[in-house]
Amino acid sequence: MAGQVRTLADIALIAGVTPATVSRALAGHAKISEKTRRRVVEIAESHGFQVNQTARNLRLGRTLSIGVVVPLGHESAQRVSDPFYTALIGHLMDGLARRDHAMLLSAVTPHDSRWLSNLAGSGRVDGIIVLCQSDQDPVLHTMAQSYKPMVVWGEAGAGDSSYCCVGTDNRRGGRLATQHLLSSGRRHVAYVGMTDIPELAARYSGYLDAHQKARVAPGPHISVPLAFDPGSPELREALRLHPEIDAIVAASDVIAMGTIKALSQCGRRVPEDVPVVGYDDVSLAAHILPALTTIRQDLATAADTMIDLLFRRMRGEETASVRIPLELVHRQSA
Repeated sequence: MAGQVRTLADIALIAGVTPATVSRALAGHAKISEKTRRRVVEIAESHGFQVNQTARNLRLGRTLSIGVVVPLGHESAQRVSDPFYTALIGHLMDGLARRDHAMLLSAVTPHDSRWLSNLAGSGRVDGIIVLCQSDQDPVLHTMAQSYKPMVVWGEAGAGDSSYCCVGTDNRRGGRLATQHLLSSGRRHVAYVGMTDIPELAARYSGYLDAHQKARVAPGPHISVPLAFDPGSPELREALRLHPEIDAIVAASDVIAMGTIKALSQCGRRVPEDVPVVGYDDVSLAAHILPALTTIRQDLATAADTMIDLLFRRMRGEETASVRIPLELVHRQSA
């Protein structure tokens, strides 16, 4: 008997309902009574029947999958294993699971402008979340003209905002971090990090704003990539070349942690000699010694916001870019 139940019509015949009712019952449709749903599910389970989800999704015009893609086009590209990405991706995966959607995760080094349109047109995803604008702002703008179910994590004030973007006010974050150090009397505040993506450029602009407001000349700008090796000698050498540095704003927490290590190797104490402020508030920030003072981006809120906006756009709504709150978290390093 088990082998005879191969289709919805077979179950419908046994249950005395229509194949459409069977389909809705197995999908948990709200209009199907609990009694009918239970009857259909019991018949399906007793005969070992499994819904062909791929075929069903094709009929419904959906995949129940969301593409999450990390473009790695910029020079300072951080690794996907970076604590910032692992936390944000984890929150996104949890949020999508709550909406019964799977995540299709990929990291892409763009070699041409088709990397995003290829994913959108693949038929494998219902929508796309792009983590980091990288150097792909023109591609994102172009894609937004024809593909609506897309949300980008990055600098929400970048360009003409033709695509839906979620992020913190990075310029304000850079300004808060720098003001905190200047207000404590430090006058040679260095900036450690690059400015090759909109988020980092905005943080550096905030750093400069704070110096201008305080009428203090900016300190040295030490360019290290987001994915730099904390054990590399370049940062130590840069710090040795600038013994006047008495405080540091780092472009990310990972850079801040590497900077604290480099300062220690140079015989300088944190925070006594050189206080350090990071950006992100990754989970490790509170547990290193000294615990890291940093600008917190609430990544759980970020993930929820991106998912909410994406699903609204998948329903055909127009949504504006959103800036989520940030705050300066005071700990031992500054």
